[in-house]
Amino acid sequence: MGYGYEGGRSGGVHLLILWCDILVRLQVVHVFDPWGSPLCTCPRKYSLHPYTGCSHFCLYCYATSYIGQRPSRPKRQFLRKLSRDLGRIDPRLVIELSTSSDPYPPIEKWLMMTRKALELLSRRALKILITTKSDIVIRDIDLLLKTPSAVMITITTLDPSLAKKLEPGAPPPQSRLRAIKILSKAGIPVGARIDPVIPGINDDPRMLEELVHRIKENGGKHIVTSTYKARPDNLSRMMNSFPEHSKYWRRLYIEEGVRMHGYRYLRKEQREHLLRPIIDVSVSLGLTVATCREGLGPQFFRAPSCDGTHLIRYHPANESV
Repeated sequence: MGYGYEGGRSGGVHLLILWCDILVRLQVVHVFDPWGSPLCTCPRKYSLHPYTGCSHFCLYCYATSYIGQRPSRPKRQFLRKLSRDLGRIDPRLVIELSTSSDPYPPIEKWLMMTRKALELLSRRALKILITTKSDIVIRDIDLLLKTPSAVMITITTLDPSLAKKLEPGAPPPQSRLRAIKILSKAGIPVGARIDPVIPGINDDPRMLEELVHRIKENGGKHIVTSTYKARPDNLSRMMNSFPEHSKYWRRLYIEEGVRMHGYRYLRKEQREHLLRPIIDVSVSLGLTVATCREGLGPQFFRAPSCDGTHLIRYHPANESV
């Protein structure tokens, strides 16, 4: 496959992106730039979050280090601000909902902030990437078919009891697989995030390979994966919930791990070992596959994009878009 290499981005590009965002004075649509990390390989895109906080309460969540661990709440005057921003953005760029706070928390069922946002975006035929753990997304297939779009659904494990412990507020794995199947059958390009892979928790190679097979069987086209990256708050939650692994993780991350860009990473060879089964089985099944902020080189980056933006296309169901 003639795909790009996970080489990261330069500091000059980061500064340009941030200055463009500041000069245009966007309020709720922002150029995605995760803390200027040189390991980020996402194509230039916008991020959009209808909600602050996140009601999935995932133990491993990195976003809680700067937004806290609190339930999802709609942003104030979100739709008015979004309408204003849409007149100022570059329409060639993908808009991702969302990069930290899930766009489909349980309250979305009745507040419909994400659906209302999609209505505004689809009227302008803007390119949309949805990233979520929720099956509520299937409700909005009608809007996603009206504009170039793709969906990435996160599934960390097929074990429902483990998923409930790791992601207590999120739908069970079977509901997410069902969502992949429904989206795919409707003509929406769909893939999955298998992340994070956590040592001693969801890292069994056979289980990871089975998960990739299930994603493929249900219509998934792309996989993005990464290892668990520790920060003080999420590591504390993980250790409290899995005390039997505390000493193990402390050795792997604190004593032997590497500090990179605000996180504690596993050593490179350990990360390669954990992610290799996902890469190999994905390639063997004809899926595109990539890693997220790992810096492991071209053998671990076998896709036109890491985040799934390469899946986005005009839907045959609406060729007039």
